Order: sequence, then C-alpha cells, then structure tokens
Amino acid sequence: MATSINPNDSSDGSTVSLTSNSTNNSDHTSTHSSKYRNRRSLLLLLSVFILPILLAKLALENQWLDLGVTNQGKLLEQPLTLNELGIDQSQFAKQWLIIYRLPNVCPELCLHSIEAVHNSYVALGKDMPRVTPVLLKKNIFSAQQSEQLAKSQWEILALTSQMNNLLLEPQVLIADPLGNIILRHQLPEKVDQQAAFGKAIIADMKKLLKYSKVG
Repeated sequence: MATSINPNDSSDGSTVSLTSNSTNNSDHTSTHSSKYRNRRSLLLLLSVFILPILLAKLALENQWLDLGVTNQGKLLEQPLTLNELGIDQSQFAKQWLIIYRLPNVCPELCLHSIEAVHNSYVALGKDMPRVTPVLLKKNIFSAQQSEQLAKSQWEILALTSQMNNLLLEPQVLIADPLGNIILRHQLPEKVDQQAAFGKAIIADMKKLLKYSKVG
C-alpha cells in the first residue's frame, strides 16, 4: 500500500528549519559584532588616555625634546608613583602635577623657590587648568605665611613619614595624569639660579603638555 505524502507537512518542516538556522546565524553575527565593538572601544580608550602619555615619556627618554636649559629635569632612575607616596590620585582628577617637596626648614632661598615654581605654573597660561601645583610640607611656616599660601593656587599636603622615606631631599617632581612621577628638578643653591630653575620647569611642562593631550 503506497504511503501518501502531505505537501503541507513538508512545507512547514522546511520553514521551521530555515527559521531556526536564520536565528542562529543572527545570534552569532550579533555576538561577533558586540565583541568587535568592545574590542574597538578598549583600543580607543588606550589610544586616547595612555598612548599620548607614553609618547611624552618616550620623547623625554629619547631626547626628542630640546631641553637645553640649566637645571633641567632628569628622569627618575627608579619608578615612583603617587600611590607609593601615599597621595590620593583621585583628588586631582587626572591632572599633571608639579610637586614641591619642601625642606624641613624654609629659609629665604626656599621661599624664593616656592615663588619660582608657582610662577612657572602661572606661565603655562591656557594649560594651567591641566596642571596642579602641590606642596609637600611640615609645619614650618608662620601663621601669616600659611595664610598667604592658603590664598594661592598651591594644593598643600602634609609631608608624611612615607613621603620622607622615599623623597630624602627637597626637590620638585613632575607627575603624569596616570600617577607616574617621571621627572625631578634639583633645587637651586643660589638666588641668582632661581630664574633658570623656573624656566627649566616651564620648558619641561610645556613640551610634556604639547606631546600629551591627556589631563
């Protein structure tokens, strides 16, 4: 006895099968597309925030910058971060920092250096909002001096034993927006060296800011 075949059954089965395959292909394409977008977003994030800082650092390490100024900054021999100093990086909102580790006593020469560093910051002009000057100090100022500092643009932090152990001597440091301290400036020993000292900081900062748009 011959078996009859219902055309409608054949048609329905084919339709279900094709629909299922189409759905699987669509899900696979969507997953692949999502992974691609996530990977592209990550690469974009790296290029926007990290690459410019790496380029700025490479520019210094390979002497791409013409920093022919007396008392110019030097690259740190050992890596150092804000976190290692105990400085909360989040309070500076990815800023470049000019950090002045003050001496334990601050004679007239020290006061001149504070003014020179502050003037260097002001000389950055339109780039000032990208930079924060930071003083690391003990309680070494008179009430009047402390009041004057409080009115300035300095961000004042207490010099802790943790900082003191890592920064054995007074110096000026430059930190990038990722919290890496990349340059140090030795303080001048004479008043007539203050101008060159300030110009060296300006030169370093302007060229770092030029190479990196981060911060």
